[in-house]
Amino acid sequence: MSAPKVDFNDRMLSLGLARVSEAAAIASADLIGRGDEKAADQAAVNAMREQLNKLDIAGVVVIGEGERDEAPMLFIGEEVGTGNGPGVDIALDPLEGTTLTAKDMPNALTVIAMGPRGSMLHAPDTYMEKLAIGPGFAIDTVTMDMTPTERVEALAKAKGCAPKDITVCILERPRHQPIIDEVRATGAAIRLITDGDVAGVMHCAEPTLTGIDMYMGTGGAPEGVLAAAALKCMGGQIYGRLVFRNDDEKARASRAGITDFDRIYTRDDMVTQDVIFAATGVTGGSLLPGIKREVGYLTTETILMRSKTGSVRRMTYRNPTS
Repeated sequence: MSAPKVDFNDRMLSLGLARVSEAAAIASADLIGRGDEKAADQAAVNAMREQLNKLDIAGVVVIGEGERDEAPMLFIGEEVGTGNGPGVDIALDPLEGTTLTAKDMPNALTVIAMGPRGSMLHAPDTYMEKLAIGPGFAIDTVTMDMTPTERVEALAKAKGCAPKDITVCILERPRHQPIIDEVRATGAAIRLITDGDVAGVMHCAEPTLTGIDMYMGTGGAPEGVLAAAALKCMGGQIYGRLVFRNDDEKARASRAGITDFDRIYTRDDMVTQDVIFAATGVTGGSLLPGIKREVGYLTTETILMRSKTGSVRRMTYRNPTS
């Protein structure tokens, strides 16, 4: 599919992107709490692909579903859209939190970001060490080279509060236990999440709403790029460093065009141009309410953002089910 030279009209495309996110959430609604992660993911993937293919774009998926999950994919390199429109990069997670959905636990979302062709880091399906804080702070207030203790103390100083007034979001994994112990030793609070680290990072951008000041820990690299797209719109800083467990993962990174395996990526390294971002709540959480079911209707809430203007819309969609 050769992309025509058409400007990326983020304003016109943003509502279409919201529809993509909404469709994926609605498709997974009947699988909330049903214990079948793969069926929920497949339903979201199918709906997202169908809606993307209605958009007048020449889209390429640069961040898709991870091979590691053996999941039904909107695969990296897949071409979507009608082909009549701007060439765009798409980063997506049709159902961020498949386990959360299957167990009806908080903070499952459908997530998608879009930018001009070449605007997003082609992150390999490896792990990434991440560190994120919200807007309003000087660059490098916290850095990847700091210890967890130093990060908490530096952010507390910048906020004009004590370390005990800082809350850090961390993915609950055995590998993070040393970080968890060190952060708690500072007096800071920790909100542990079982899955969904895109939402975890986004929480930092709205601390008064979510109560989260900082995110740290290791998770999927593709999710790091999605989180960077969100913060590009919401404000805030994120740093990421790829983590490789074996030579196969390094080879995967090489194929994705990564040459410096030790590089620390900033938000603007991961997302280099203006983007649009949409996320729809599937199960209720501190960022978005979940799908509400009434007789004859499903109601969703979507957050729709444009980095170009800094606009953040919250959109309620009441959809007849009959």
